[in-house]
Amino acid sequence: MDFSKYENMKFEEALRELETIVSKLENQTAQLDESLELYESGIYLVKKCNKMLNDAEQKVSILSRDEDNSVVLKDFVPESTN
Repeated sequence: MDFSKYENMKFEEALRELETIVSKLENQTAQLDESLELYESGIYLVKKCNKMLNDAEQKVSILSRDEDNSVVLKDFVPESTN
């Protein structure tokens, strides 16, 4: 299957497209072949969105100061939500 139409999508666009696909699959109005194509596209978009989120998370950093009062860049570590 050709996923080139999704290659340059931003996260929000990919998420909207994924929501559209899920809606179509939930309505059960598509034929089997179309449903399989929608499913494949959905899987591709889920992987794409996850990769974009992971990439964004790695870029998130915080500025802080060390003992010498010098500014240092540290990786962002999210707090546990438990």
